[in-house]
Amino acid sequence: MAERNEKHNEAQPIEIQQIIERAVAQALQEQIPQLQAQIVQRVLGALPAPAGETSAASREDSSALVHAVSSIHAGSTQKEILRGLLDAGSAYCSRTALFVVKTGAASGWQARGFGDDESVKDFPLDLNSGPAAHAYRNRVATPGNIAEMGGRFAEQFGSPANEQILVLPLALKDKVAALVYADGGDSGKLDSDALELLVIATSAWLEVVSLRKHAATKESIDTPSSVEQAAPPVQTISSFSDPFASHAPKHVPASLPVEPEPAAEVVEVATVHAASAAAAPAAAADPLAGLSPEDADVHRKAQRFARLLVDEIKLYNQAKVAEGRRNKDLYDRLKEDIDKSRGTFQKRYGGTVAATGDYFQHELLRSLAEDDVSIMGSNFRR
Repeated sequence: MAERNEKHNEAQPIEIQQIIERAVAQALQEQIPQLQAQIVQRVLGALPAPAGETSAASREDSSALVHAVSSIHAGSTQKEILRGLLDAGSAYCSRTALFVVKTGAASGWQARGFGDDESVKDFPLDLNSGPAAHAYRNRVATPGNIAEMGGRFAEQFGSPANEQILVLPLALKDKVAALVYADGGDSGKLDSDALELLVIATSAWLEVVSLRKHAATKESIDTPSSVEQAAPPVQTISSFSDPFASHAPKHVPASLPVEPEPAAEVVEVATVHAASAAAAPAAAADPLAGLSPEDADVHRKAQRFARLLVDEIKLYNQAKVAEGRRNKDLYDRLKEDIDKSRGTFQKRYGGTVAATGDYFQHELLRSLAEDDVSIMGSNFRR
């Protein structure tokens, strides 16, 4: 009997151990899928994003920048271009303003995000110290603290939540013509790289527009009528016009002498008869000649904007474009991009006089389909 009890006592721990092992095994079996899922999620979180996702995010950012640059390039006058810069820049910061630099002084022109676009008008910016001075003298984008902009600036416009600001030089030819101020406001949104790209794009487009105007002016001067040959007008032609020639700052530091602007920075063309003579033959070939100057300008802007939108589609879909042209199903391959860009165009020009021109459709056929509508495929809306 004693021997039997002894054997029972020896077997009891073994049985308990087996029971525990079975219970633990069962518990683990039930928890393994959950633990496995948690481990997978943690590992995935630690890994960099897959190439496809990174590419998609990168493309979305690039596409937004292309649209921003396109909106700047849609401007045909200097004021339109500069307003386009402020509008586009406001997507990459909470507050932005442009300060015109003349005769060594900077004064406010327009702003976005301050509550009133004219809130900075004629406000004097200190060019003797701080980020503004550094950006002006060195022609580089300069970050800084709102306190470095001077007490009057912060008092007048308030401070961004994180107190961080950015000043960018808008250089034209060999001079800084304006300074662009940006900060994150209450949200802290401030993308310095995107803003710098937009300022560079604006500078380049201002020069292009100026050169085009000079070319047109030179053409009208080179072909004068007999009246002008008898009494040629006095003209001053430059290689570049100052977009802020008419903007004279009210505040000029006493330490800086006020000097007249160089003649090379101003375009004065008194050629009324020559312009009329040059415009006469051009009018016959211009399909917009019968429209008012305002309506014709809207049509031309719509044409340029349509061209930029289609160029963007081609830029980001080169392989699809080549395949679509080969297989004559271009619209099916690019439907999402085409419909999105069409919507963008309609939003901007669908309610204007340019809507009758159907410029986006024409540009699709001209540029994407190479003037062959069959390349777009049977699902293309004609």
